[in-house]
Amino acid sequence: MTPVDDALQRAEELLAKLNERSVELERLAEADDVDANAAVEVIAELAELAKQIEAELTNARTLADAAP
Repeated sequence: MTPVDDALQRAEELLAKLNERSVELERLAEADDVDANAAVEVIAELAELAKQIEAELTNARTLADAAP
């Protein structure tokens, strides 16, 4: 496996986590008694995961551009 593949795999794993947390946010939003604090926490986690995904994709692109 190449470093580019490793970075893309990490991005895919993070994307799966992002999707899981997104489902959790939807569940919170659909609840009769919305827990605003929990929703804010999940949104913060989504933002952090998105940053990590972007970093991995940028890393993969940089590695791919540098490859012979």
